[in-house]
Amino acid sequence: MTRVDAATAGAVRRDPPLPSALELGMSRAAVELRMFFRERDQVIFTFSFPIVLLVLFGSIFADAYEGTPITVSQVYTAGLIGAGVMSTSFQNLGISIAVERDQGTLKRLAGTPMPRSSYFIGKIVSVLVIALLEVVILLAVGVFLYDLELPAEAARWAVFAWVFLLGVSGAALLGIAASSLPRSARSATAVITMPFVVLQFISGVFIPFTELPGWLIDIASLFPLKWMCQGFRSVFLGDAGAVLEITGSYELTRVALVLAAWAVGGLILCLTTFRWKRRGEG
Repeated sequence: MTRVDAATAGAVRRDPPLPSALELGMSRAAVELRMFFRERDQVIFTFSFPIVLLVLFGSIFADAYEGTPITVSQVYTAGLIGAGVMSTSFQNLGISIAVERDQGTLKRLAGTPMPRSSYFIGKIVSVLVIALLEVVILLAVGVFLYDLELPAEAARWAVFAWVFLLGVSGAALLGIAASSLPRSARSATAVITMPFVVLQFISGVFIPFTELPGWLIDIASLFPLKWMCQGFRSVFLGDAGAVLEITGSYELTRVALVLAAWAVGGLILCLTTFRWKRRGEG
């Protein structure tokens, strides 16, 4: 064999570089999205439930707040955007992972060469896509039915971007961590949904803060949903809506700090509590 032939043979035997964890994570996200959109019942419920609530509440409470051009239905639109984001991230993610663990899917994935981080990248990217679709649909309803005005300033869209990203990231990480709480797939929906429903009622989604007792407001202020809704109200209600807040301000700096803290805290909880196997499997 000549030197040229030997070099050619060595080049042929050289293995191609392995895909990175990020590349595998994006591929996993595509798989997650395909599986989600194939489940028609899940798709219909995920996107239609907040719309139904918005239409019901927006139709019942259509008056404007005294002294402002802001209607109650517009406030509900902003609040339900926050609830919709948390629903697609915290609730859906927590339930789906708990089901995958109970069915043994996580155990099988953990035994493959795929980096474990790719699984979580896939989950979070798929949640980002679904949550963004949820926001677009709710905004369309708010604009066409309740005269919600979309921001014209780039600065307000920038606020929307970081509230959305921090909110989805923190809620998704909390959903991943909370997926370890249910003992089985059967109990996952009840265990994950109950605290989320309570948070919606005390976080200004359905009931204005001015009508809540102080101790409930203090509890809601510990969790991210209240701050997500407040951030989205600043984007879609503008300065005119600030008078409806308890402090008369949207407190965007505090919104950023709380949401970032929940993202970091959610990551720590994931690293310390996440399980790839069912209880009792070691």
